[in-house]
Amino acid sequence: MTTGTGSLPGTKTDGAIPSASPGKATIIVLGGLTALGPITTDLYLPALPSLREDLGSTFPAVQLTMTASLLGLAIGQLLFGPLSDRLGRRRPLLAGMVLYTVATVVCALAPSITVLVAGRFLQGMAGAAGLVISRAIARDRYEGVAMVRFMASLGVISGLAPICAPALGALLLWLTDWRGTFGALMVYGTLASFGVLFRLTESLPPERRHRDGLGSTFRAIGGLLGNARFVGYVLTSTFSFGALFAYVGASSVVIQDVYQVSPQTYSLIFAVNSLAVVGFSQLNGRVLVQHLKLDVLLLIGMGTAALAGTALILFTSVWHLGLSAVWPALFVLMAGMGIALPNSSVQALTMAPHAAGSASALLGVGTFSCGALVAPLSSLGDRPSMGLLGVVVLGCALAGLSAFALLCRRPGPQAV
Repeated sequence: MTTGTGSLPGTKTDGAIPSASPGKATIIVLGGLTALGPITTDLYLPALPSLREDLGSTFPAVQLTMTASLLGLAIGQLLFGPLSDRLGRRRPLLAGMVLYTVATVVCALAPSITVLVAGRFLQGMAGAAGLVISRAIARDRYEGVAMVRFMASLGVISGLAPICAPALGALLLWLTDWRGTFGALMVYGTLASFGVLFRLTESLPPERRHRDGLGSTFRAIGGLLGNARFVGYVLTSTFSFGALFAYVGASSVVIQDVYQVSPQTYSLIFAVNSLAVVGFSQLNGRVLVQHLKLDVLLLIGMGTAALAGTALILFTSVWHLGLSAVWPALFVLMAGMGIALPNSSVQALTMAPHAAGSASALLGVGTFSCGALVAPLSSLGDRPSMGLLGVVVLGCALAGLSAFALLCRRPGPQAV
């Protein structure tokens, strides 16, 4: 069995069906599914100020649409992950994509902020199927370094989402209003449904599925939660995503309101910063894992995020520097996320070869619940604050480092 701390072989040894290199169609479909979360959260970011005015709402209330989406993504993964362990990956995935499309229509037609928040929750819960099951499919096929490489291939596609989504959202605002962004998401959901239906094959054979109902699911989840090392990697991943979503959830309001930039300029800033996630994720999966242990890379990524959070606090609360200093600090934060996020997820999934769906669900519940909690924090008080955003980022990074030090270094079983 593989270890939890080093560069790992990529050959399956746990009874899974050996898998050849996936075809381009599979990579495109799975990449599109992993991109569903970033696209759902990022496409409408430039429209938040106009959305607030159109619905006569407030900044905290508008940011609840982000929180509702993230909560839906968390809860939905807890539903679809174990379900995919019982029924296979393909059927729950298709059901989720169809429901996502329907929920997006509700968002596009929402007459009030209350209806929009409800629609965003349903949209996130359905879209969670794409996130959790795509990770489970990766675990079905690969482990260790091979899984890191495969997820890096997916990252080429999914990493384009946070780069393109805000720019596309800003372009849509030239052509239509905020409702048009949800029209684009409806098209995306429809294409994802067709991709699953016609291009994706089943990766979990019947003999490897959980057959004894909810009891098996709860036992699998209980076994995972009883493994301190697994919990440590989940918490590290959770707080890494917390730092990421603090930026994603607050950057639109903070940058546009505090620094008085246009939606188009904000989308450019967001796109450039997102290049750091894509670039360093690819560097991690194709180069760094060949020379450094995954745990070392995880520490580097989290340490970089802590450094970026500290810089944001100093640049805005002590030295009062402008956007020209803040922007590079945000870029460094995204670079750290490009290293920390894939390694923490791979380490957790590696420890659950026989319950990949449940393990993926627990990862998702933690990460998106944390994201839902931290996303509105920088808008507390009289006005949005980049300094408060830095405090949240630093706090999440330190919490992740603490979880790693306390749990991931403890001796114990290597896999569940």
